[in-house]
Amino acid sequence: MTAGRLDGLHRTVVVVGGGQAGLSISACLRARDVDHVVLEKHRPGHEWRSRRWDTFCLVTPNWQCTLPGHPYDGADPDGFMLRDEVVAYLEKYAAACPELHTDVAATRLRRRPEGGFEIQTSAGTLTADQVVVATGPYQVPRVPRAAERLPAGVVSLHSSEYRNPDSLPAGAVLVVGTGQSGCQIAEDLHLAGRQVHLATGSAPRVARRYRGRDVVAWLEDMGYYRRTIDEFDNADAVRFRVNHYVTGRDGGRDIDLRAFARDGMALHGRLLEIADGTVRFGTDLAANLDAADAVSESIKDSIDAWIDAAGVDAPTEARYVPVWTPPADAALTLDLADAGVSAVVWSTGFTRDYTWIEAPVFDGRGHPVHTRGETTCPGLYFLGLPWQWTWGSGRFCGVGADAEHLAERIEAVRHAGLEAVA
Repeated sequence: MTAGRLDGLHRTVVVVGGGQAGLSISACLRARDVDHVVLEKHRPGHEWRSRRWDTFCLVTPNWQCTLPGHPYDGADPDGFMLRDEVVAYLEKYAAACPELHTDVAATRLRRRPEGGFEIQTSAGTLTADQVVVATGPYQVPRVPRAAERLPAGVVSLHSSEYRNPDSLPAGAVLVVGTGQSGCQIAEDLHLAGRQVHLATGSAPRVARRYRGRDVVAWLEDMGYYRRTIDEFDNADAVRFRVNHYVTGRDGGRDIDLRAFARDGMALHGRLLEIADGTVRFGTDLAANLDAADAVSESIKDSIDAWIDAAGVDAPTEARYVPVWTPPADAALTLDLADAGVSAVVWSTGFTRDYTWIEAPVFDGRGHPVHTRGETTCPGLYFLGLPWQWTWGSGRFCGVGADAEHLAERIEAVRHAGLEAVA
């Protein structure tokens, strides 16, 4: 790894981003003897190190970590790596990547009139025949403008800034959003004895285990993770689905918001507005909980059907029974001062920043248009996007297959160019 000057350097391929996606395609290109460099703005594992809280862990089992040439080889394949273990896993992978340049930020990418690409960076300008953008989908924390209306003195932070309960001032905490981060942060605070108010959304949930196995193991056997995006009628709807909430904490368990409510957490509907120190919520709390439960139970239905069809011997298991339901007169407002709320954690996701890329490959929302990572701009590719090809495309379990595919395409383009010259 180096941060040397890059002025005047030319490579067959420049990979922008040195996380799991960039390191994966580097391994695939290296295996094909394709000349390349990998540019990482920080250092490997930065996103995991800087944007995850102290008790963060994977929600998928360790055996699903199958980066090219670097499968998980630890002692707990059915466990869930903690944040620092994930960082160590990536740092070990990066140590075997001589093409990696750290502390190099790409600031401009454009097509050259004579062909190929020019990449301006904090370490100088270099050129390439082909470019892979592997910067991931989680770049700019997204906080709604409603945060501007919080009273002075209430700490407001994005989930990527949250570290632990002690990092927040004493008092109750409002967590906004029930995707994976929101639910796990709410649990972290709840287990620490903090009064938590949770503004729910439409995120679905999934059981951790069912009929004797982790649900992920059943879905793997059922081929769910091998389904490709072109098998769905509405690809965009699939790509922008919110992830199911569950946790790998303490060996893995369900996240049951109803149980949290039974034990003292205050659940609310979707946050609608903040005005004069009061938060107003929607009337959708019951619908949100019911919908999340319905998704979880439908996944169990599909597992039951597969077990029956395959003739698998598996123990039976009673289905989930709700342990709490919202009262009919549930309050739709929360006076922050009266409730003693000292902080708000916005678990409201991220947006992408591709403003540095000067190429006509984006749709009206600013998302790259591609077919399995390959754009209509010859030689420009994306890697590590959610549902780029399968469910695992942006994850440790599937990014390797996408990297292998793009490496094959890159090599084919390179050979075609060499033959044309010859």
